[in-house]
Amino acid sequence: MLNELVPCPLSLHPLIADPSATKHILRRFKLRAVKGLGQNFLIDAQIVRRIVEAAEISPGEDVLEIGAGIGSLTQGLLEAGANVTAIELDKKLPAVLKETLAGYENFRLIEGDVLKINLSELMPKAFKVAANLPYYITTQILLALLEKNLPVTKIVTMVQREVAERMTAVPNSKIYGALSVAVRLRSQPRIAFDVEPKSFLPPPEITSSVVVCDVRKPPFEIVDEEFFTKVVRAAFAQRRKTLLNSLTASGFNREKILTSGIDSSLRAENLSLEDFAKLSAALKS
Repeated sequence: MLNELVPCPLSLHPLIADPSATKHILRRFKLRAVKGLGQNFLIDAQIVRRIVEAAEISPGEDVLEIGAGIGSLTQGLLEAGANVTAIELDKKLPAVLKETLAGYENFRLIEGDVLKINLSELMPKAFKVAANLPYYITTQILLALLEKNLPVTKIVTMVQREVAERMTAVPNSKIYGALSVAVRLRSQPRIAFDVEPKSFLPPPEITSSVVVCDVRKPPFEIVDEEFFTKVVRAAFAQRRKTLLNSLTASGFNREKILTSGIDSSLRAENLSLEDFAKLSAALKS
């Protein structure tokens, strides 16, 4: 029974983020991590605590969790007093969560694909996001959260270290790219801490990082955000080429590129957010 597990500190509920507890739950429900869904179960209670602290949870706040798993991080958020809405794609896990998180009145479970759910309807008021994102779909989920004008105030995600570095990259670095621009345009990102493979079951082959994004509106006017994004992606599509060559290859007007006020001999990695805004405005005119 689950009540045989070690209780959470200051809680009557058993601690889920514990190696023996997680193994017990997996055996009980005959579960295995699904590699295709990027599943690695968090078994380190200290990491859960640090993620919750990074999210700066206050009692009563609404939090969206993407990929609840067996409830390891969910439990930490609930214990902090958050009203947690968790989205879970794996059809085997809702039955598990209904037992592992039984008794938490501040928990709501939504079964489905986060990319197909209307998040505006699901989370109509200000909310935060906390998630251990599956590596294979990290970028798509991040962009969906940032580009849909949702009332999200903070995104705290555990991602592959390489992705974390791209999210927080700055101009004139080799890893600065379209994802860096998209994240920095709508938030102030920072890497909070790294998470070693031993904190998971099964341990992944890579190191993870927790990234905190304080969401904000773009710091300057964007004439057309969809067009801005199209320009950025085209500029980085052939990042070794100059702006003139990469953008003309994508069908943009050569004369407008040359008269945009941005040095067309530069590469995409050399442009700041303001440069991209100026460039996209010129190309849109």
